[in-house]
Amino acid sequence: MSLAPRAVLVHRRSEYEELVARHATARQVEFFLAQRGRSVAEVRERHELLHEAVHQVSAAIPAPWRRGEVERADLSRFAFAPEDVVLVVGQDGLVANVAKYVAGQPVVGFDPEPGRNPGILVPHRPGAAGSALVRAVRGSCVELTMVEATTDSGETLRALNEVYVGQPGHQSARYELRVGEATEPQSSSGLLVGTGTGATGWLRSAWQERHSALALPGRDEPSLAWFVREAWPSPATGTSYTEGLLTHGGGLEVVSASDRLVCFGDGIEADALTISWGQRLRVAVSDTRLRLVV
Repeated sequence: MSLAPRAVLVHRRSEYEELVARHATARQVEFFLAQRGRSVAEVRERHELLHEAVHQVSAAIPAPWRRGEVERADLSRFAFAPEDVVLVVGQDGLVANVAKYVAGQPVVGFDPEPGRNPGILVPHRPGAAGSALVRAVRGSCVELTMVEATTDSGETLRALNEVYVGQPGHQSARYELRVGEATEPQSSSGLLVGTGTGATGWLRSAWQERHSALALPGRDEPSLAWFVREAWPSPATGTSYTEGLLTHGGGLEVVSASDRLVCFGDGIEADALTISWGQRLRVAVSDTRLRLVV
């Protein structure tokens, strides 16, 4: 007899909860916000919308299902199981945070504040959670491309939007870039390698800033775009290879010429890979895709 699915509810603390944790009392929070020209009523309203959304989604989980719950800050320590259905209540970025820790489980994104968030990765309303769960069980998903980074020691990191490779403080990073048959020593403020989903965020910023002629990939296309940020020309470093596309099966390699380079995904710097002198990092299209329920 197979186990009933486990619904894992993912959310993060509201801004109001974080403020209370920092300032100890609601009165102190009100004073703090007033000093900055903000109203505590607006922050409380958003807090209540989030909690009502979490309640609605939780209430829609079928009684026979098992349940789990995890906050964003604890995702790296949470063990997702193959039979899980992952219910994300929050902003689009929270789905991206979840994506690196799941491996094929259906993910359902719920928007607690429709109209405030883009809603690309959280397309469902909390009040329609019941029908969204039915679609999750039926496998009504779109599969989104992810990017994967692997060190020569076997450590792996996945991301839905992009990975950054460079100095921890975003200062000048020295490394050798290898793409196909091309090899070049470079000094730059780091590399971005991203997916079609990430092409609406940080990756797009780099693309627009340099007026690139590259056609950015769609979110379900098995390809990646990459950009070198602020490559520095010198007698020892070049700028010939600063952007390109990677298809499935291809990749780029970074060989560190610095004491410490990091690679993190989707802006989570606390969960990063590290390489040092002579170590290699390969970045490519991941075989794992995010199954987002539509």
